[in-house]
Amino acid sequence: MRSRTLTLAAVAGAALLATAALPASASGSVTPRSAQEGSVSAADLLAKVTSCSQISSGKYKTDDETSATIPVCGKNGAVFWKADMDIDCDGQVTSKCNGDADPWFQDDTAFHQSDGKPLRAESLPYVVVPSTSSIWKYTSYGIKGGGVVAVIYNNKVEYAVVGDTGPTKIIGEASYATAKALGIDPDPATGGADSGVTYILFKNSQVSPIESHSAAVSLGDSLAKQFLRNN
Repeated sequence: MRSRTLTLAAVAGAALLATAALPASASGSVTPRSAQEGSVSAADLLAKVTSCSQISSGKYKTDDETSATIPVCGKNGAVFWKADMDIDCDGQVTSKCNGDADPWFQDDTAFHQSDGKPLRAESLPYVVVPSTSSIWKYTSYGIKGGGVVAVIYNNKVEYAVVGDTGPTKIIGEASYATAKALGIDPDPATGGADSGVTYILFKNSQVSPIESHSAAVSLGDSLAKQFLRNN
């Protein structure tokens, strides 16, 4: 995982100018598929996370240049946070995720597929959790690699897995595939969402194999229903 900084402003500006100079048909814009996975609505999930019982010892930044304002919150059977979404393109090299497309590209992820290979950010929805620090230790709250996450944005629900770890002081990042499914620009250099993303991580859950998105959706839907019942 990496975090966007102010040094990318010029990159983003150049990309926007380049896009504006092109006719719409040549801009390369592709409408991502709409995400509403499972049978539990975004509204029902969000209604359960309107208030925060903070479980982290401190708060996180969303990017290097921002203030620390994001707590990790606890609920029955889950933890959650509300943040931005930076784009993680780490793991296997693909046409969209590679050293040329991503200035921070790393060819590995904290958790691996069942065959031992790194995860594939371009096609697998996964979420990044902050590495263990004095602020919060995710493993102490039943969060593990392959755990199920409901990611909510713009009234859409996408189920993902815990797939990577990141900086100790920054929160709010998910894979290229997660962003694309939610209608967020997945470009690792200039994309992402500045705010409005809710991450609900279900405790003691684990998708097997971790790379099976269909298994994540099935388990996630079941855990989401349980979450509604228990909160």
